Amino acid sequence: MQAGYFYLIHSIKKRMNTNYERYKTLLGKIADISYAGAVLSWDQEVMMPSKGAGFRARQLATLAGISHQQSTDDELGRLLQELDKDLSLSEKEKRNVKRSLKDYQERKKFTVDFIETLNLATSEGFQAWQTAKQQNNFKLFEPKLEKLLELKRRECEILGYTDHPYDALIDQYEPGMTTKSIALLFTNVRKQLVPFVKQIAASRQNDNSFMKKQYDTAKQWQFGLDVLRQMGYDFEAGRQDLSSHPFTTSFNPLDVRVTTRVNEHDFNEMLWSCIHEGGHGLYEQGLLPENYGLPAGEAISLGIHESQSRLWENNVGRCLPFWKANFKKLQALFPENLEGVSVNDFFKAMNQVKPSLIRTNADELTYHFHIMIRFEVEKALLEGSIKVNQVPEYWNSKYKEYLGIDVPDDTQGVLQDVHWSHGGFGYFPTYSLGSFYAAQLYAQAKKELQNLEAEIEKGNSKPLLSWLREKIHIHGKYHTSEELCVAVTGEKLNFDYFMDYAKQKYSSIYELKQVI
Repeated sequence: MQAGYFYLIHSIKKRMNTNYERYKTLLGKIADISYAGAVLSWDQEVMMPSKGAGFRARQLATLAGISHQQSTDDELGRLLQELDKDLSLSEKEKRNVKRSLKDYQERKKFTVDFIETLNLATSEGFQAWQTAKQQNNFKLFEPKLEKLLELKRRECEILGYTDHPYDALIDQYEPGMTTKSIALLFTNVRKQLVPFVKQIAASRQNDNSFMKKQYDTAKQWQFGLDVLRQMGYDFEAGRQDLSSHPFTTSFNPLDVRVTTRVNEHDFNEMLWSCIHEGGHGLYEQGLLPENYGLPAGEAISLGIHESQSRLWENNVGRCLPFWKANFKKLQALFPENLEGVSVNDFFKAMNQVKPSLIRTNADELTYHFHIMIRFEVEKALLEGSIKVNQVPEYWNSKYKEYLGIDVPDDTQGVLQDVHWSHGGFGYFPTYSLGSFYAAQLYAQAKKELQNLEAEIEKGNSKPLLSWLREKIHIHGKYHTSEELCVAVTGEKLNFDYFMDYAKQKYSSIYELKQVI
């Protein structure tokens, strides 16, 4: 009797384990299809000849449709329901299943036709955006944006929301966040960051004219590659290319690609794009290959993803110890441009706080005003308080209101970002979230790694990267963003960490008499 009982239990466990292996196999195949589409998307932005746009749009739509069919298949649904009741699974396996079940139930709300239509619209939208930006004419992008907005409104209705349609889109990028919580976050920005920036603006500005001299493209490119290597980016598992808008894409942890852009008359563009995208790339390379296709093999959220890029770009890349390690190498590459410039001069120049037109080139403080503008534009479009043809005028008025500058044209204004052409409504707030997470995480890293900045000054980023791997990268989606923040720092996201970091750093740079 006892032997029969143990045989029965063994048989049940074996069947359950078989179910989990089947689940892993199915998700792996779905990932294969999705990442095949990602390869085509990368090629579309980096290498594809312009005449290939029509067929590429169709190919991407077809792959998206196949992926959707696979990820909403009834067999997968039955398997997930059974595994969700399986008490023999480990905690990690249970979390994988629960997250997959949530994704399955959300995807099930969409038809294949809607998914293919949306993907076709984004491919066509991207091509129209590129042309419109090149020709400095928003009207060329307007009809495609109108179509994308219509589809995103439908997506909001399909997903459902409680207070505002924008909630449904924010949740796709930062689960748990709402329109109301983002608005409250920007209230903190207005109350604390805006007056501090005004205090800086009233101070004597540091010279950064040498950043605007002519910097040879090839030499900039080589320096960017050296910085990525120093950060720990693995070029045997990735590569860097040029694109009109810098981005990172991953096909698996062993093939993660970054892009940058180079402006010969503004060294900032390549430098910050390189480090920013490198931070994203390090996160993707830090995910465990054995979790390919599973939630445990994916980044938690875009807010946490942005925390990694912003941490490397700002907390590391814009800190004095980093340039004590790297300035002489840069000076050797561009001796005429940097003759008589000290590392302290360079440090102050790169940290100049001044309103600017281009988000990706903005300093780390006024950057958040750019995000507020995009948040308000997206919210207004989704609720219908402005129409697509009013976006340039609305955009320009917000730049005048928040940054005090006039927008000269569409290319430097409403067309500067690629996100809307990809249907990325709800994405922008994660940039600010990322900066605030980054400040909190970096403060914790400094507590736990007492010689952190001394090692950075030696050109050694390994301790920091190892800490990020252990605390964040390897866990995938095991935690929610909030759970991770508490697990690593001991508390939920706290805007005060960012303000403390900003005040300490910029009060010194600008020799402010009083910190407010």
